[in-house]
Amino acid sequence: MAYTVDFNTVSTVGLESSPVAAALAGLRANEARYFKNKYDHVFTVEPAAKARKIIERVHRILEEERGIVIASPPLEATSFKVEDIQWSYVFYESGLSINVLYQLEEPKKRAVGFKLCDGMEVPAELASFKFARQKSKLAGTIRGSYFVIKGEY
Repeated sequence: MAYTVDFNTVSTVGLESSPVAAALAGLRANEARYFKNKYDHVFTVEPAAKARKIIERVHRILEEERGIVIASPPLEATSFKVEDIQWSYVFYESGLSINVLYQLEEPKKRAVGFKLCDGMEVPAELASFKFARQKSKLAGTIRGSYFVIKGEY
């Protein structure tokens, strides 16, 4: 069942199996607040079992662009279009969040972003990336990194 993320009341719904569920819920709420404030978009996620196509697309981009295979199981995912950008998000049990920004028209900005929530170590498959820190009232300290997508997906 789809879950509308409430950034006013942070909830671990759908993320309970994560050892960092509260921090991951804060990270998810932080993303929901961003999209509401910037695009007036309501951030809704689905359980991984119902979002297989989204997860497969994100994993395909990771594998083909950088040879990255995420070890942690996905818990939730979402995909939506705002303005001319297709966004996809996958939230993992480890506390990792991956987003794909895929601009559909010119100029084509396309990138994969990684965010690590408080309390998790950098996964081995992302050890080559440098992570910048940002503070969030909802998520504590978020560490983020990204790479530019070169291919067409």
